[in-house]
Amino acid sequence: MAKPIVQLKNISKTIKGKQIIKDITLDFYPGQITGFLGPNGAGKTTTIRMMTRLMYPTSGEIIIDGKSLADNYEEAISQVGVIVENPEMYKFLSGYKNLLHFARMHKGITKERIDEVVKQVGLENRIHEKVGTYSLGMRQRLGLAQALLHRPKFLILDEPTNGLDPAGIREFRTHLRHIAETEGIAVVVSSHLLSEIELMCDRIAVIQNGKLIDIRDLQNTAVSLYYIEPTSIQAGAAVLEKQGYTFTVQGDGMIVEIEKKDVPVLTQHLFEAGVQLYAVQPHMKTLEDQFLEMTGGGAIAEIH
Repeated sequence: MAKPIVQLKNISKTIKGKQIIKDITLDFYPGQITGFLGPNGAGKTTTIRMMTRLMYPTSGEIIIDGKSLADNYEEAISQVGVIVENPEMYKFLSGYKNLLHFARMHKGITKERIDEVVKQVGLENRIHEKVGTYSLGMRQRLGLAQALLHRPKFLILDEPTNGLDPAGIREFRTHLRHIAETEGIAVVVSSHLLSEIELMCDRIAVIQNGKLIDIRDLQNTAVSLYYIEPTSIQAGAAVLEKQGYTFTVQGDGMIVEIEKKDVPVLTQHLFEAGVQLYAVQPHMKTLEDQFLEMTGGGAIAEIH
């Protein structure tokens, strides 16, 4: 695997005698989008604040592009781009002049670079119009362009699709995926919209009570599961128990942990016991299912 761009090494935070973050170690890799999830009060906001140095860890170290955020703040933070909910822009200026204004705060951002990011986020046709005429989705894309101007290696997105309609969310997701892959940026997305995290991210990191409880690759999370709907739940359950299958009852059917190659044997057991089937089909656990399993049913927090 590629070398991580960002490393959280045993990060802890204590506030007023209470340990809020407990020994978190987590790496972020180039071209990979990581969803950062957790129930209300889990510590997501505090962790993000520490990654941007808005808050200091009580112990541990944050390394960004090989530089310690504590010891080499300017060099390390220069590799970070941030979007927090709805980016604030000067509405009386055009999108281009907003980017030009931001570019002056950094060294070496050329007009060519501005044109490049404008194209990346798909704003070429509207960039010279006033931001006050932009839809929320367009303002989000302009915020993304602003965050990318100085070529960061690490991008932090805090509720980036908040308030967007479905078309705007899809558009933003497409641009973000393209940018992560082509620019090799490590991206962390914190959101309470599980369906969006599932579509947007390569993996998830789940935090609960200040501890990192799971890191899961969303591309390879498939436990082999099948949904079966027998003519009788009770009779079907009796057969599955007798044969030693692991299953849970769901509605009019059951979710069975079983490999595809073993499905014919399962159905044969049921038929021999006089249990017929209305349905047999593969079953994928949603991210919501997985999240609730990991956290024991904790609600997801919006970040404030």
